[in-house]
Amino acid sequence: MHILIVDDEALARNRLRALLKDAGTECGSVREAANAAEALALLQERAGADIDLVLLDIHMPGQDGLALAQTIQQLAHPPAIVFVTAHVDHAVSAFELDAADYLTKPVRLARLQQAIAKVQRLPRAAAQPPVPAGNEPALVIQERGRTVRIPMAEVLYLKAEQKYVTLRTFSRSYILDGSLLELESRHADHVIRVHRSMLVARRALRALEKHFDPEEGEGWAVRLHGLAELLPVSRRQVASVRESLLQFTDPASRT
Repeated sequence: MHILIVDDEALARNRLRALLKDAGTECGSVREAANAAEALALLQERAGADIDLVLLDIHMPGQDGLALAQTIQQLAHPPAIVFVTAHVDHAVSAFELDAADYLTKPVRLARLQQAIAKVQRLPRAAAQPPVPAGNEPALVIQERGRTVRIPMAEVLYLKAEQKYVTLRTFSRSYILDGSLLELESRHADHVIRVHRSMLVARRALRALEKHFDPEEGEGWAVRLHGLAELLPVSRRQVASVRESLLQFTDPASRT
């Protein structure tokens, strides 16, 4: 695992280095950055594309860790992010940015080991074989006089509205014509139905959770990588969603 430590305090970076050594993690490399600009420069280098995990402070001079995390999420193959901070009041914002974990200083060895283990269980898009650009599945959208091609790899979900379908990616939403049934049939390898009005990207599935809805009562919801909101799952789709999630789970963790 290749790790980048981002913290403006040298003592904090040194402590994390020492903890990583004690944690017994097989690190290919541990790099450091003292601010957001240095971190982004490292991540945008060719070598930076191999970074698996960013241990990220929040309060730093210049761009803070939360803003940097938003930028990191826009990279082609974003690494996992674990926030490491002395402040506990940013936890909600951190998890809205899809952080893998949130550690408070002083960091305990056991919590660092737990966070790393969680990251190691996450699927990484960068580890998948690249798809030739000419054959990459995509949706073509007509928008304000221009034609936009949206690769399926960028799609988070497709939601049927009254007379159209909303397509949500990491960065924004689009409107397209067509039926949800047709989209499900054409892109069955990439999406799974979670509700009568919604398809979600299989590769974005992160968790299936019990969820209470004020209108519908106790039910289920799915959490997606890169999305803060929970999406409802109908009872009849729970089994298929759980099965799809297990395809990305370490078999040893199921026992």
